[in-house]
Amino acid sequence: QVQLVESGGGLVQAGGSLRLSCAASGRTVSSARMGWFRQAPGKEREFVAAITRSGGTRNYADSVKGRFAIHRDNGGNTLYLQMNSLKPEDTAVYFCAAASSLGNPTLKSQYEYWGQGTQVIISS
Repeated sequence: QVQLVESGGGLVQAGGSLRLSCAASGRTVSSARMGWFRQAPGKEREFVAAITRSGGTRNYADSVKGRFAIHRDNGGNTLYLQMNSLKPEDTAVYFCAAASSLGNPTLKSQYEYWGQGTQVIISS
């Protein structure tokens, strides 16, 4: 089992920045990939970014490329999402997820473990 706890959400103005964190505990050695997803009210949960355990491969949704950056440290047990140039359409609950295998990083079904989410609100 892997436990994931997100933090760092909040309310910021458009153009601002936030850094989300995700602390992983438990059988973290099984996390081949970790990722961030988000879900806006009334919408499906969507892929944001993912990173392999080694950090060698990063994937981003087109909507966040050039603005968001994902990285891991603490032996791969802490995941971060640096979000810059935030837009109102980035408003959502952001979820951390962990996968034990290297499938398609953009698919929710590839991730076995999920955090509870952290709310991000961007005001215009």
